Amino acid sequence: MAGSYHRTRADNYEHSIFALLAKRQDLLTEAKRLRERTDEIGSDVEALDRTLKMLGYEGNLGLMKPRRLRHAVFYRSELLKAVLDLMREAKRPMTGREIATAVAEMQGNNSGDKRYLADLTKRVGKAIKPLRDAGTVASAADQHGNTLWRLVQRGY
Repeated sequence: MAGSYHRTRADNYEHSIFALLAKRQDLLTEAKRLRERTDEIGSDVEALDRTLKMLGYEGNLGLMKPRRLRHAVFYRSELLKAVLDLMREAKRPMTGREIATAVAEMQGNNSGDKRYLADLTKRVGKAIKPLRDAGTVASAADQHGNTLWRLVQRGY
C-alpha cells in the first residue's frame, strides 16, 4: 500500500455544522421555555400582590428585590484553613487582596476575575477578623492605608 494513506479529517464540516445547529436549536428551545416560565412567575407574583393588597398590606412591593443566591465556593472552614496555610508560608505581611489572589490561584480559579476577587477579598477579611480578635493574627496599615495581615508568632 505504498503511496496510500488513511484520511483522518473530513473534507468538509458537515458533522460539525450539524452538531452546532442541533446545539443552537436546543439553546433556543431552552430560552423559549425559560421565557415562558418567567412569564408564569410574573403572573404568580402579580396575583400575590393583589392578594396582599386585599388583605390590607400597604407597603411598597416594588421595593422588594429577589434574594441573591449565595454561591458556596468553600466548604466549612476551608477558606480559613487556606488563609492560615498561606500566612504560615508568607515571608512578609500580606493584604487581604494578596491573600485572596493566592487562595484563588491555589483553588485553580481565575484570579483575574475582578468581581470574583472582590467577593473573595471580602470573605477573606471576614474570615481573618475573628482570628485577629483571638490574637492569632495581627494587622497593621501600610503607607497607603491598606491593612497588612501577619500570623502572630507564639513563643512556648
